[in-house]
Amino acid sequence: MEQLPTPPGERPARTTHASPRTAHTATATATVSEQGIVTGWSEEARRLLGYAPAEVVGRPAAELLADRPDGSGRAEGPEQAAPSPGSGGTGPAARPLAPGQERWSGTVALRHRDGRRLEAVLLAHRRPAADGAAEWFVMSAADGEPEAPWDGALGDWAFDRSPCVLAVFDEDLRLVRANAGMRRALSLKESQMRGLRLSEIAPDAVSEETERGMRRVLETGDPQSVDGLVRPPGGGAAPGWATSLAPVPGPDGRVRAVFLTAHEKAAADTAPRAALPPTLAGARIITAAPDSAHTAQELADAAVPRLADFAIVDLLETSPRGEGPAPGSGTGAVSVSRSAVRSVLGGSQESRFAVGETTVYPALSPPVECLAAGRGAVYGTADPAVARWVAQDPAASWIGEYGTHSMMLVPLRDGGTTIGLAFFSRHRNREPFDPEDLRLAEELAARAATGIHRARRTSREHTSTMTLQRSLLPQTLPVQSALEIASRYLPAAGDAGVGGDWFDVIPLSGARVALVVGDVVGHGMRASATMGRLRTAVRTLADVDLPPDELLTHLDDLILHLSASETGRDDASGIGTTCLYVVYDPVTRRCTAARAGHPPPAVVSPEGSAYLLDVPAGPPLGLGGLPFETVEVELPEGSLLALYTDGLLQARDHDIDEALDSMLAALILPASTLDTVCDRVLTALLTHRPEDDVALLVARTRALHTDKVAVWDLPSDPSFVAQARRNATDQLTVWGLDEAAFVTELVVSELVTNAIRYGEAPVQLRLIHEGSTLICEVSDASGTAPHMRRARIFDEGGRGLLLVAQLTQRWGTRHTLFGKTIWAEQSLVDF
Repeated sequence: MEQLPTPPGERPARTTHASPRTAHTATATATVSEQGIVTGWSEEARRLLGYAPAEVVGRPAAELLADRPDGSGRAEGPEQAAPSPGSGGTGPAARPLAPGQERWSGTVALRHRDGRRLEAVLLAHRRPAADGAAEWFVMSAADGEPEAPWDGALGDWAFDRSPCVLAVFDEDLRLVRANAGMRRALSLKESQMRGLRLSEIAPDAVSEETERGMRRVLETGDPQSVDGLVRPPGGGAAPGWATSLAPVPGPDGRVRAVFLTAHEKAAADTAPRAALPPTLAGARIITAAPDSAHTAQELADAAVPRLADFAIVDLLETSPRGEGPAPGSGTGAVSVSRSAVRSVLGGSQESRFAVGETTVYPALSPPVECLAAGRGAVYGTADPAVARWVAQDPAASWIGEYGTHSMMLVPLRDGGTTIGLAFFSRHRNREPFDPEDLRLAEELAARAATGIHRARRTSREHTSTMTLQRSLLPQTLPVQSALEIASRYLPAAGDAGVGGDWFDVIPLSGARVALVVGDVVGHGMRASATMGRLRTAVRTLADVDLPPDELLTHLDDLILHLSASETGRDDASGIGTTCLYVVYDPVTRRCTAARAGHPPPAVVSPEGSAYLLDVPAGPPLGLGGLPFETVEVELPEGSLLALYTDGLLQARDHDIDEALDSMLAALILPASTLDTVCDRVLTALLTHRPEDDVALLVARTRALHTDKVAVWDLPSDPSFVAQARRNATDQLTVWGLDEAAFVTELVVSELVTNAIRYGEAPVQLRLIHEGSTLICEVSDASGTAPHMRRARIFDEGGRGLLLVAQLTQRWGTRHTLFGKTIWAEQSLVDF
């Protein structure tokens, strides 16, 4: 007895047969540099091979292979770091990948941490790395294949319940299997059709053509496509079908059956194409045009003269949310923007309608009623509604002047959103519009509405993202005397959208300045929002005066936490974000830098030699558990520093090495201003709008010489506090700052007293005269930071730092390798 299809809403009965595993099958992922070094390692990779990220990242990938080509466990090149095509078996071949190869797949023997040998099917893609070089992204299904294949019962049920029409015909083209879709299409049970040919089941020309296609499949073994399938019983119009015929080979390779798949076409595709004018049948409207005006003009051009003698496309003004009125929202006056005009008369008629002008359709006019109804309509000029419109609206007087006799009004709608209105008319073609013409116009309008809505949405999202990003980037560079600075930021061109590149300039204590550039992986609103969070985090960590390597470590933890909060998984899905953090001290003229997967800064000496600062690369942010290293160099006064994102180097017409050479060559050219330097770098490297965001930060170092800095080493004895005050006031006299002596004496007295009383020797006092700012610093060997508190009435102490905070512009603490420094800044503007 034939099993009938399961009624809608019911599930098939459970069976005792084995079923495929329904648990989540994870994917183990890793990244490998072109030099064969592991640079990324996921949690699933740890589960697969037992290695934690810290044990693998930075090591040669070849050490993970069970069968090493050289037997030494060392990778001597990229050909040994990743399997190569054609290796077969279980080990990589000892020959390089084909030049330009972008993907590799195969079975590789890997060695588990506990010594076990594992056979893994790997898929690897070559892609750009964060530092501009290339890397391999390798993945494997960590949990392997499903535990059991689909059994017959589940496979039969899936075949039967497919949303498409499915059927199998044998070598004699007789039906052997038919699913529920096929049974519905023919209104017959499978038992009634089994053993019959399609031309016998539904004898008509379409079935005969389908049978001829099946015969070609049996003879040639090539798939075939047929436009049509069957006509329903009882006559009536045949639905439009897209039918595919595929060969089913047997074990010997000979075609033993034909598999038929069919689905009903969309309404727009099922129209009888014989009724389409030959020129209109080929009309295309680009639904991914760069702007809505372009798509609107394409609609007018497609309709004239193929369908109409005259066409106007009017678009509704967008609301703050970017949506037009819904159908039936009202019949009051509607304001539209004229976006496209096309006429067979050319300029003599088109010049009357200025594209871009605003037009108001009066209440209850045919255009307003069409928008309210949400469907198209055909009018003759003698219709009372048209006559009333022409009499009411002087702007519609042209309808009679050009001899118009037939009109169509079609709303532009995409989903539930009304975009605008298309107006078509005939005056040269004497045939009035008929229902078929209206259907064609609605098809063209629907395509145009999709493109216009997409263009508006893309433009709105891009504008929102740009607004967000510009609000997060520095609007003006801060005033400081350590560096002369200029910057440039260029958003990406094309459909990628605004990315997460950013830069910042952060004044620090002791006249020092921090320069930061970063690149958040991805584009769009999410990347910009993440960039804003990271920039805020960097500023917060910089205020604490953390060394560059410690700051990047905290930023790395933040990326992991952000990734976990967004994905719910504590893994390295946020890998790809990079950052470079540089601190310059004008007193010592020393530059301290650390980077997380970011390109190194460029340096130009005062003599004109250019080079890349050798900053240890460090892993990209989000990997977790890996250290960052700091490099410290002395830069002569007048040196040039250039920090940039990788978008500057990723031009289409040259490679990374050529780009670096071009950048260094542009940096060494003499220039009167740093703005000129920035412009020269961009001109040398970018011949077009970049495909990725570009951030460029250029700085020229300055120095605070000994005549602006005074230092005293103090004994750890309270009796020397008075001597410290005298030293400070004497130095202010030398600098001509006697007016600031009173406040400075109080600040020095409180800070030195605290250092001697609560800190550890040695104690040092330093005064820095930086432009309009006087900086007082007291250092000691204790790592304990002071805290400001509010003293009670009868307390003898506890008011020192409160007094300092009230008398100075700002104050704080920074920790050093040998203790801490308490600093306070006074503004000299009022003296």
